Amino acid sequence: MSNSVSADGGAGATARPGHARGSSLSDGINNITSPSGPRGPEDPAVAGIADALSASGNPSQDAAVTPAAKGKAKSQSKKKGKMVIDDGVDRSSKGLLRDLITFRWMTVPASSFKIAFTLAAVYLTLEFVPGFSGTNNPLAPLVRISHRVPLTSVLAAEPSLIGEALTAPIHSGVSPTEAPSTIRYQKGYQDLAFVAYYIVVFSFIRQASTQYLFRPFALWWGIRNERKLERFVEQGYAMLYWGTAGALGLYVMSFQESWWYNLEHLWLKYPHWQMRPELKAYYLLQLSYWLQQALVMILRLEAPRKDYYELIVHHLVTLWLIFWSYLINLTMIGTTVFVAMDVPDTFLALSKALSYMGIEAITMPVFAIFMVVWTYFRIYESARTLWSVWFQFDLIPEHTKEWNPPQGWWMVWWMKYQVFAPLFILLCLNLFWYFLMWRIMIRALAGGPAEDEREEGEYEEEEAEKEKAKSK
Repeated sequence: MSNSVSADGGAGATARPGHARGSSLSDGINNITSPSGPRGPEDPAVAGIADALSASGNPSQDAAVTPAAKGKAKSQSKKKGKMVIDDGVDRSSKGLLRDLITFRWMTVPASSFKIAFTLAAVYLTLEFVPGFSGTNNPLAPLVRISHRVPLTSVLAAEPSLIGEALTAPIHSGVSPTEAPSTIRYQKGYQDLAFVAYYIVVFSFIRQASTQYLFRPFALWWGIRNERKLERFVEQGYAMLYWGTAGALGLYVMSFQESWWYNLEHLWLKYPHWQMRPELKAYYLLQLSYWLQQALVMILRLEAPRKDYYELIVHHLVTLWLIFWSYLINLTMIGTTVFVAMDVPDTFLALSKALSYMGIEAITMPVFAIFMVVWTYFRIYESARTLWSVWFQFDLIPEHTKEWNPPQGWWMVWWMKYQVFAPLFILLCLNLFWYFLMWRIMIRALAGGPAEDEREEGEYEEEEAEKEKAKSK
C-alpha cells in the first residue's frame, strides 16, 4: 500500500496559465502545494508530501503500472500527427504461444486481448449451437458466474421471497425461477475458471489503459520526468479500478442487511452461502484482481520497489481475507471490508494524480477530503468491524458452530481467531500509514524535511542520468 499526499506536480508538469493561487491558505500550505511557490518542486518537503501517500496507501497502486524503463533516456516524437511513445520498454508480442508460456501476456495487451476475446467469441458462438447454450456451454464458467441455486432451496432459506416468486409472472412477466429477486448462487469449483479468465481480462485492462490512455494524457499535459510519469499512470489505473470497485461494493452492500455497517447482521443469519448474482460476481472479480496483482509481483514482471516485501505481506493478507471469507460463507463481512478499503483508495488516487499534474488549487482540498474519508472508513469502520468479530461472534446460531462444510457450517470456536487475525493485521497497517501521513504532513507544513525513504533519490537519479547522457 502506498500513499502520497501532495503536491509534487513538479518537474515535468507544465504549469497552466491563469491558475490562481488560493490566498486564503496559509503561506506554509501555499509553499507546499504551489509548484512555483517559494519552495520548488524538488524541495524535500514538497516531494515528501507527494510521496507520503505512496508510503501509506494501497499496495496495488504502488506496483508499477508500466515497467521501469532502462538504458537510454526516453523520448517522445510526432509521427503523422500522433504521439509516439518510446519509453524504452519492449511491449511487442513474441507470438501468442510464447507469450502464454512466458506470462508475457500479462504485460502485452495485444496478447491478453487475443486470449480473452477468443474465449469470449467461442463462448458466444456456442450459445447459438443447439445443445450447447446456457449451462451446457463448456466455456460458460469462464465468462459468467456458475452454480445457480435451485428455486426450492432459495425459498426454503428465505421464505419471505415466496410471495415475490408467485407474483413474478404477473408483475414482471417472467417465470418464478427467473424473477431477479429469487436468483441466488453458491460457491463451487467452476468459480476457479471464472477467476482465471478475469485475471487475463484485468491484465488487458490494466496494460491497455495505462499505455493508451493515462500515459499519453500525462505526456500531453506536460509531465516529462519518467518517474513522475510512471507514478501518474499508476494513479490513473488506481482511480479506474478503485472507483469502479468502490461504487460496485456500495451497490452490493445496499442489498444486505448489514447495509452501512449494521454489524450484528454479519452473524445473525449465518451461513450466508446463498449469494445474489451481483455479490458473487463482485467477490470473484475482486479475487481475480488481487491474484493478477500478486502474479505481477511474484513473477517480477515489473521492477521491484523498495517496499517489495511489505507489499507481498499486504497481498497475502488480502488474499487470505478474500479466500477464507468466501470459503466459510462470510461474504457479508467481506463486502464491508472491501468497501472500507476501496472507497478511500479512490480519493487517494485522485489526490495523487492531481498532485503530479501540479493542479495546486484543488490538490489540498481533495487531499483533505481523502483524509476524512480514510479516517472514517479505514480507521473507524475497520475498528468497528474488528470489534464485531471479537464481541459479536457468538451471535452466530448455535447449530452452525461446528465443522460441517456440506451444510455450510464452519464456525468452530477457533474460527473466531482466524477471522480476527487478518483484520487485525490490516488495521495495524492502516494505523501505521495513517500515522505516517500525518507525520509527513506536519513536518512539511512546519518547513522541515519530509522525505519518503522508499523513494529517496528516485527523481534525482533520473535527472543525473539525463545530464550525464547530455555531457557525452
